[in-house]
Amino acid sequence: MVGTSRSMPGEGGGDSATAAFVAHRNLLFTVAYQMLGSAADAEDVLQETWLRWAGVEVAGVQDQRAYLVRITTRQALDRLRVLGRRKESYVGPWLPEPLLTAPDVAEDVELADSVSMAMLLVLETLTPTERAVFVLREVFDVGYEEIARAVDKSPAAARQIAYRARAHVAELRPRGIVSAAETRDALDAFQRAIDTGDLQNLLDILAPDVVFLGDGGGIAQATLSPIVGAGNVARVLTAGLGRLAAAAKQLAQVNGYPALILRRDGEIDTVVAVRVDDGLITGLYAVRNPEKLSRVRRETALSR
Repeated sequence: MVGTSRSMPGEGGGDSATAAFVAHRNLLFTVAYQMLGSAADAEDVLQETWLRWAGVEVAGVQDQRAYLVRITTRQALDRLRVLGRRKESYVGPWLPEPLLTAPDVAEDVELADSVSMAMLLVLETLTPTERAVFVLREVFDVGYEEIARAVDKSPAAARQIAYRARAHVAELRPRGIVSAAETRDALDAFQRAIDTGDLQNLLDILAPDVVFLGDGGGIAQATLSPIVGAGNVARVLTAGLGRLAAAAKQLAQVNGYPALILRRDGEIDTVVAVRVDDGLITGLYAVRNPEKLSRVRRETALSR
């Protein structure tokens, strides 16, 4: 599953509040990450959740999981509204922070799809409240009464918001759930095309309407607007083939699906995630903003 790597205050104690928090921490992190698209902000939300939970009389809480999800959702909603204002001045396309995920996430194709780059970008088109309701209902199957308490709405309003969000997501979401094996095959073909510099091989695996997004955040060099169409994307990639081919490449599980981690001089330079539909690459997401790569750098260093 996806989870956090930062210790919470008081973690390791034997009290019931700590035990309950630790038992549900992976769930809480996933809720926050899917709402925010940022692992760093999700970790901060968990810190805030812990501080509030530590002050609760746990013995009087009937459903500890629901209570913790409610706190996390409210904290994530507050942060999501702040992030929305920051994104308005973001340089170039904004992409979610890459998240290394364990193999068991890839085996659960529905969970893998829910944290994929493609799906997180669809969720970005929802309002903060719609996003919270959609994540809680569609991903975690939380009941409407509990959702209503989490977002300060009536159950009837929560149902309406869920219906509206579901319809909106259905129009924009990837065409279907794709297995990790299909994505890996397309990624392998993409890597071979880069390594050989064969433009035709590259065109053969790109869908006609493929979209390339590069996130440098104004810090690292990246395209400042989406590149659309197989020919245009191939030309952009071909222009950077020398740099791409020279980079050391590592296949990893990122956001539930195989992705490429590119290193230059031993340091992670870019994480490339892909979206695959009907065997062709329909989306390429290259995260180069170093602020969004710090977690991946830390976790890959720990795994060596």
